[in-house]
Amino acid sequence: MTVTVESARTYEVRTYGCQMNVHDSERLSGLLEDAGYVPAPEGETADVVVFNTCAVRENADNRLYGNLGHLRPSKVSNPGMQIAVGGCLAQKDQGEIVRRAPWVDVVFGTHNIGSLPVLLERARVQQEAQVEIKESLETFPSTLPTKRESAYAAWVSVSVGCNNTCTFCIVPALRGKEKDRRPGDVLNEVRTLVDQGVLEITLLGQNVNTYGVEFGDKLAFGKLLRACGAVDGLERVRFTSPHPAAFTDDVIEAMAETPNVMHQLHMPLQSGSDRILKAMRRSYRAERYLGIIERVRAAMPDAAISTDIIVGFPGETEEDFQGTLDVVRRSRFANAFTFQYSIRPGTPAATMDDQIPKEVVQERYERLVALQNEISWEENKKQVGRTLEVLVAEGEGRKDEATNRLSGRAPDNRLVHFTPGAEVPRPGDMVRVEVTYAAPHHLVADGPALELRRTRAGDAWEARQAAPAAQGSGVMLGMPSIGRPAVPAVQEASGCSVRS
Repeated sequence: MTVTVESARTYEVRTYGCQMNVHDSERLSGLLEDAGYVPAPEGETADVVVFNTCAVRENADNRLYGNLGHLRPSKVSNPGMQIAVGGCLAQKDQGEIVRRAPWVDVVFGTHNIGSLPVLLERARVQQEAQVEIKESLETFPSTLPTKRESAYAAWVSVSVGCNNTCTFCIVPALRGKEKDRRPGDVLNEVRTLVDQGVLEITLLGQNVNTYGVEFGDKLAFGKLLRACGAVDGLERVRFTSPHPAAFTDDVIEAMAETPNVMHQLHMPLQSGSDRILKAMRRSYRAERYLGIIERVRAAMPDAAISTDIIVGFPGETEEDFQGTLDVVRRSRFANAFTFQYSIRPGTPAATMDDQIPKEVVQERYERLVALQNEISWEENKKQVGRTLEVLVAEGEGRKDEATNRLSGRAPDNRLVHFTPGAEVPRPGDMVRVEVTYAAPHHLVADGPALELRRTRAGDAWEARQAAPAAQGSGVMLGMPSIGRPAVPAVQEASGCSVRS
């Protein structure tokens, strides 16, 4: 059902959490624009504010209710304003949100994001809050209208949900069991995106390499990677995040043999201790994990591998932590997203004995970050003097204006800040640059770009800038771009849907 608003009301989507949430927010924006809403101009409070929430952080509840409290005066002064809350925290708290923040108009869950325009209209007409939470997937999100935030790169969901039972993670309970799309539907979406100018796609799933479990094909993900290689005009294919327990050699072969599949792998480790992995219900052990890395590097010596690690899981001893440090040393990760464990109500780990004191977790975390920063820097220094093809990005370099540089991603997803030549590239264009300097979390290429290749993606970006809709963005992202390594600041244990 499509609801058309009588006049152009403005909207804003505020996103917190993982890549899956970012992609869902693109759907929410598409749904609202399909219903006649327009993005709110920068600096103005929108007529409709949507919070797309995450439940994996310890302070997720406090952040949401704090933000809702900040909006209350705007709601009081403008009774026609509407506030909606969706995502994992909405799925978990349900009617509790309206009880604690009665000025909220709509609460919807992870399984029915397509209901948002109808619920907003119903709340407006009936003048009362609408709470609608489904316990199973109503419509696969990829069938919904979408407002893509990038003209040159796009997410493509291959599955939603998770069949694992990791003891630290609440997400499977909120996202449900794995549901897979048919390969033909995925490839049709990929081809459509390429026709629109997209050069890079990231296949997205909460355990992306278990794709095919629902229709009984254990080799489906490797086949999908190879099929993406046959899409004319698609230059880069990535995926996130695979589960080590389900990682098979056919996927390694597909990565190595398909030219447009990037030699980059993000594979969560979580712990290097077999005892802790067992307590986490992670159905692999350290040597299996290291074996996968060894086989990936044998097939692709240039592969950049990143990971997720949790520090301070209940019962973790110094010996267990040393096991994690040992795996980090042996793995030589390009970067790592490191998290301090924190209790998440509703997870088995929350009631485990031997919760680790905060000061112990902090000290271990600092040692891990220091080690990984050292390794990342050493690995990045090996890139100095190399010539890389960089996909020019938008918004990746926070200091670009001050340094007169532009930024983009190398094939292995390393962030590169570079000095443009006489002709300035657009986001979506490709440049060849020579790396002149390496830092732990980025590379610098300070000579003029060696070559500029203007692309269809750059054309698409330019056309979008010229369109009236480009004057305001309806989506605020509360997370870094995919592939950006975690900076050495305190983070909590994630059960994030695509980093599980």
